[in-house]
Amino acid sequence: MAGSLRKPTLDSCPYSSSDTDDEGVRGTCEDASICKRFAVSIGYWNDPYIQHLVRLSKERKAPEINRGYFARVHGISQLIKAFLQKTECHCQIINLGAGMDTTFWILKDQDLLPSKYFEVDFPVIVTRKLHSIKFKPLLSKPILELHSEDTLQIDGYTLDSKRYAVIGADLRDLSELEEKLKKCNMDTQLPTLLITECVLVYMTPEQSANLIKWAASVFGTAMFINYEQVNMDDRFGQIMIENLRRRQCDLAGVETCKSLDSQKERLLANGWETAAAVNMMELYSRLPQTEVSRFDGDHFLTCSRLMRSQKLQPPAFQS
Repeated sequence: MAGSLRKPTLDSCPYSSSDTDDEGVRGTCEDASICKRFAVSIGYWNDPYIQHLVRLSKERKAPEINRGYFARVHGISQLIKAFLQKTECHCQIINLGAGMDTTFWILKDQDLLPSKYFEVDFPVIVTRKLHSIKFKPLLSKPILELHSEDTLQIDGYTLDSKRYAVIGADLRDLSELEEKLKKCNMDTQLPTLLITECVLVYMTPEQSANLIKWAASVFGTAMFINYEQVNMDDRFGQIMIENLRRRQCDLAGVETCKSLDSQKERLLANGWETAAAVNMMELYSRLPQTEVSRFDGDHFLTCSRLMRSQKLQPPAFQS
């Protein structure tokens, strides 16, 4: 008797064209991804996968931006791990507006994968991500290793495997969203962690309320992590709004971002039993001191690396 083992392969179907609506909103995905890639490139945290999804910008980012992204990534990562530990990974994670996020691969490396990890974003963004997954072995191999079938189908704007799914959908169309998630074997009886990072603010208050209410009603046990702006009435918030508007990107949900209390009230008013919120200054103060101390010399470190790459010498200092 003879037998053979076949590694699964990635089969693709032609992608259909997409409309140009929400182009400004989709552009913010690129901005955030580039900022994360830069912070990783100068050592803020380790992510061997982001370089295969996001280009490295030649523009150096300010230390405040690098630290902000580190705090954001660290804080959300800690909440995800707490949920996984509480459920002993017998759960599912649904990242809504995931963009070029690499959490699936990081969790696999840490042996902390949930029963299934879902990502949802605009079809155009999903197309880019699926293209990278298909042609970058470092991204495709971990998915294939967990998949039990001979082939892994990429169908239009969707990739579905045993432990990982990427779905192109509009979060404002809840019937389509739920249909596509269920088609990829979303289990409403499993404890579910939903994540949104700077997503709801681009939806009208009614649209985001509907999404939050849907999430509260569909799953038997669930937790919702939302990273978003607050204090948008101050001068800094107004400058942000003006800058985005110049790029044809309107913050349609900005009125819900007035304060931490308004953020909590939105969740409580739409079906969630409890809600807690902290601002980024408080979160940053909770970071491990060993991590924070690494960044005290961020400005000098970044300049030094830049000069070395250009074969220049650091300036001399006189006492």
